[in-house]
Amino acid sequence: MITKALTTLKKRLSPHLELSNSRLETMCLLIMGMVNARTVNLSHLACEFPTDSKVESTYRRLQRFFQHVDLGSDWAAPLLVKMIGSGPTWHLCLDRTNWKIGQRHVNFLVLALVTRRHRIPLMWSVLGRAGNSDTAQRIALMKRYLSVFEVSTIKFLLADREFIGAQWLDFLHKNNVPFVIRIKANQLVTTQDGKTQNLSTLLRTCRGKRNFDARFGGNNLGEATWFSFAAKRIKGGELLIVVSNRPAHRALATYKKRWAIESLFGDTKTRGFNLEDTRLTISKKLELLLGLVALAVAWASKTATKLIGGGKMKRKKHGYFAKSFFRIGFDQLRKLLRSDPNAAVSPWLLIPPIITRVV
Repeated sequence: MITKALTTLKKRLSPHLELSNSRLETMCLLIMGMVNARTVNLSHLACEFPTDSKVESTYRRLQRFFQHVDLGSDWAAPLLVKMIGSGPTWHLCLDRTNWKIGQRHVNFLVLALVTRRHRIPLMWSVLGRAGNSDTAQRIALMKRYLSVFEVSTIKFLLADREFIGAQWLDFLHKNNVPFVIRIKANQLVTTQDGKTQNLSTLLRTCRGKRNFDARFGGNNLGEATWFSFAAKRIKGGELLIVVSNRPAHRALATYKKRWAIESLFGDTKTRGFNLEDTRLTISKKLELLLGLVALAVAWASKTATKLIGGGKMKRKKHGYFAKSFFRIGFDQLRKLLRSDPNAAVSPWLLIPPIITRVV
């Protein structure tokens, strides 16, 4: 039964990837192994391969896969969109996730696709160092997105306070990318009445919600862009302030969707595939690994769609879901891979079997 499921995966991916039959089979077994073993650690995945080879031989086969296979930066993005069958538009969330392997820092800058139910890593880059991304790295990632997808696919780009800066916001605005980004309370702005002050001073009397237009910086602004701001106080009295290049009346409600990427990082780590178990540290190998994990996340998410359909997810008495959408699909997928592999691989049939190279 596993053999039939493996054949289905290979047939769907083969037209889209420039890989030999052996490498493609290894890729498919890796994705299936990640789901079964709940880890990306190669030594554990080597035990999941249904072959007569020794575990040591299979482990070396996996090492050679990551050593020799290079599919480029964005090979998975078109496949992910086709698999989840998203509508014409979606939200994008930008954030980082990082951890350490010994003394080496692993630091991913991730652009995630978010819909009402799905949250999928779409594009990413390995920063190669600890700390925040810089403006050039963010712009480069967005240019990669705009080279694959139309700007009209973006409902809003959502990001936290780390992702600010005049050049960055100016790039988004000039490329007509709608965004809602949280900013720091000490940011200096100039309002329409000509007053220049930081946001914490401007909003010191703010108790409910407040919307206003302003420009970043002081009075000598020249042709600086006017942006829309929205603010409110949250628990503890802290100010939540967001900036947008669209009318701000729905900005705070839209910004709530940014939390989906934090949940996504949990899906790829402790709640799902334990991404931090990897011992890989080379950027090219890490980018390939996250592409495989992204396909596995999309697979679990579509499995939940098939299981739940148009129904509602169960909630506990406190109002929260008993299980996340991802976890419902992930648990069902692991069960099907053991009991009915052919049903398990049905989401892959959403990828059209056409000879269209995306790499």
